[in-house]
Amino acid sequence: MDAERAHHLVMAAIRFAGLLGLTKLARVRATGRGSVQAFGLHFDAPFGLAAGFDKNAVAIKALGELGFSHIEIGTVTAIAQDGNEKPRLFRLITDRALINRMGFNNQGAQVIAQRLEKLRAKNLKNLPVIGVNIGKSKVVDVDNAVDDYRQSAKLLAPHADYLAVNVSSPNTPGLRSLQSVEALEPILKAVIQESLGKPVLVKIAPDLANEDIAAVADLAIDLGLAGVIATNTTIGRENLKTDPEKVTQCGAGGLSGAPLKVRSLEVLRLLHARMNGKAAIISVGGIETPEEAAERIANGATLVQGYSGWIYSGPLWARRINKSFTK
Repeated sequence: MDAERAHHLVMAAIRFAGLLGLTKLARVRATGRGSVQAFGLHFDAPFGLAAGFDKNAVAIKALGELGFSHIEIGTVTAIAQDGNEKPRLFRLITDRALINRMGFNNQGAQVIAQRLEKLRAKNLKNLPVIGVNIGKSKVVDVDNAVDDYRQSAKLLAPHADYLAVNVSSPNTPGLRSLQSVEALEPILKAVIQESLGKPVLVKIAPDLANEDIAAVADLAIDLGLAGVIATNTTIGRENLKTDPEKVTQCGAGGLSGAPLKVRSLEVLRLLHARMNGKAAIISVGGIETPEEAAERIANGATLVQGYSGWIYSGPLWARRINKSFTK
């Protein structure tokens, strides 16, 4: 089945199961063991769902009940957009990986802010921590990115537990150029100004040079950011087991899943050594097992996230990982 069609069917099934109360059967009971206090928030367990799965905030409660301690929705843009042309999502089953060039398809900050407001009103005590990942609208020129991010932050901050600034997706033209400290600083300052005091984090790419990762870490500390999310997808295609011709046919896009394990762990170690506990690190990229999640925590991660591993590990994946922390 087409990978994007499968995604939408799974999302519909999760929403339906949530409405019937079936997802509650998978909920990890909070025991206090394995809980995390990070940037002023309480997480029942370390493992959450990375941005990209619930782009429009339509299944937060059900996803939390399936075992994720926090859900990062989005990426959300100030202006609603359809994303790139289809097909735009591909499975590399041999590598337990995905390639996507979705292009920030979402219903826009205004609609999603209203949806979050209604969700908060209905479920004050039964929600996971909600992060909102914001990105640049495709129709907005890079030179006007600051105001675009500011608008998203202003609309969404009242309804978010934390904001994540995405400047690292490879699927929006020019976006990754905003990872340079010179371009990134005014964006982060604008988001902080509109954050209502909510934690602000920045999400970076694994393809950054080590010296640029260090520069982002220094900037995060200088601006008082809550943390860094590392890493997004990679544009690299090295050391894949899948037939190279098939990989070529998939075309451009970000690679996620198991092939990111090594680099994501390297970036985590670099950030941990540079920031020395002065800001949190959310480690994401290639995590598939409880042991791998624990390895990230042992190497300096405050929290961990996953997405692609869920495709290959089944519906109780998050529950299995987070239960390992609560034993």
